[in-house]
Amino acid sequence: MKKESPTVARYRERASTVITDAGDGPPIVFAHGMLTDRTLFNHQLAALSDSYRTISYDLRARTDRYNESYDLKDLAADLNALLDALHIESVVLAGISMGGFMALRFAEHYPQRVNGLVLINSMAEPHTEAEREEYSALAKRVLDEGVQSERVRHIARTKMFGETTLEDNPTIVDHWEKRWMTYPHESVYHAMHSWIDRSDYTHKLPNIEIPVLSIHGKENTVLAPKRTESMLNTLPDARQTVVSAAGHSAPVEQPDEVTDAIREFLSEGIL
Repeated sequence: MKKESPTVARYRERASTVITDAGDGPPIVFAHGMLTDRTLFNHQLAALSDSYRTISYDLRARTDRYNESYDLKDLAADLNALLDALHIESVVLAGISMGGFMALRFAEHYPQRVNGLVLINSMAEPHTEAEREEYSALAKRVLDEGVQSERVRHIARTKMFGETTLEDNPTIVDHWEKRWMTYPHESVYHAMHSWIDRSDYTHKLPNIEIPVLSIHGKENTVLAPKRTESMLNTLPDARQTVVSAAGHSAPVEQPDEVTDAIREFLSEGIL
């Protein structure tokens, strides 16, 4: 048996330090993306905790265990250890962007632990070669200059938020920009490289027979809604909600629409 890494062991031993846990009932776990943290889902946790146990956790990029390379399977192993520590057998797993990439792999490697998936602004296909080159260059810039760089922050703003949010809700953008500026260079660099060269998962989707909800921001310029078509057509039990006036950070751009979509999905008796 492969020895558990120190980081995975840390999720098992110190779970309470990386989670926000609210409510009672069937559990739903939220996994954030590259430039966010567990607070991205504060609205969903508060709203859904009337009927469910809602848990959001920090992936290793937002902990002190970010200073070595890792991949999406490592992130899945972290979550498996976290569920062990919380004595939770199975969950509905909601992941956004990088968290969604990880969620698909978690469903493959730990199928007994997943009752359903919510994939927010995520997809099964890999990025194109041009996109991989672009993101690799951006990761290098982050490592050299940090997220504090005006150039990096400009790129992040335009990728993370839709046009409506950028124009009408600058407070949301400012809030997250301030959080980005606290992230160590290496944490963002390694988070990016956990997914830049990920493999195509489309051919594995027929094996994911649990219900899947795709939530996508209509104004998402990073992953346009049409890029989920092959995933939706290949998954045995999938449906999609497109959120108007939202980009890549839909849970904070249009929190009520995202929450309502998740609640409706959960009401199907998945948990």
